[in-house]
Amino acid sequence: MKIRLLAFATASDALGTEEREVEVAEGFTVEDLQRWLGEQYPALAPLWPKLAIAVDGEICSRQRVLTEGCEVALLPPVSGGCEPSCDTEPPRAALVDEPIDVAALTATASGPGRGAVVLFLGTVRDHHGGRSVLAIDYSGYRPMALGRLQRIVDELEAEDNELRVAITHRLGKLKPGEASVAIAAASPHRAAAYAASRVALERLKAEVPVWKHELYADGERRWREEESLLTTTRQSA
Repeated sequence: MKIRLLAFATASDALGTEEREVEVAEGFTVEDLQRWLGEQYPALAPLWPKLAIAVDGEICSRQRVLTEGCEVALLPPVSGGCEPSCDTEPPRAALVDEPIDVAALTATASGPGRGAVVLFLGTVRDHHGGRSVLAIDYSGYRPMALGRLQRIVDELEAEDNELRVAITHRLGKLKPGEASVAIAAASPHRAAAYAASRVALERLKAEVPVWKHELYADGERRWREEESLLTTTRQSA
């Protein structure tokens, strides 16, 4: 049977491609696939301890049995919603490829009964680790990233029915000073809005499969992989 294999960040470097079709035997498990990939691509060896594997957009155990046409994604540690629908209300969890519309995002979370609105903007720094940064290229596993963003919004609002949260993350090549992520949290009370904004950001950095590829002034490029999805995302069988 055939499956679709996706690889991101350093995993794509080790594999030599971001996507390929793989033919495996019936009954093949994630563990079998990992063993086979290890034999075919030795460069993956140092990545396995922190590499999460998702099947059809969900982190799973190594015992998961693969099925015809399924999508398997190799997810390195991350750099640390729902897709726009036909509904008239703008999505409150989104990935975009263009500059973030901060005013629209804030309006999505705001309301006459929510007097405290906290806006967080994460922008590209011009340095990291004592090195000058010219740009950062953000890439993501879009279906899973959108789902994780939406989960963060839903779970925060489920804990406080007066709260409203909106999150947008930008992908693509960004220069220093450009916003990569924006979070708007609105509540009748400022303490709740501040707390929700902070929790949303920390969860985003740990749970959402988005990676940074930094370009330094000396011409070197390096992936920033710091937070393992294995330890921050609940695994399913």
